Amino acid sequence: MDKDKALVVFQTKKIRRSWFNDEWWFSVVDIVEALTESGRARKYWADLKKNLLKKDFSCPRKSDN
Repeated sequence: MDKDKALVVFQTKKIRRSWFNDEWWFSVVDIVEALTESGRARKYWADLKKNLLKKDFSCPRKSDN
């Protein structure tokens, strides 16, 4: 397994991560699923992100670095 893309386990949920610019970047969808126990984590994140953007919240992306 590539050590720069190793999975992390949080309360039995697997969370994808990637090493980028000397920092760990974690999958938001995996974290949302682990914290909310939602079966529709991707939809939950999309709706949350849409509401945050309406309130002028900035969502960082890898391309922002």
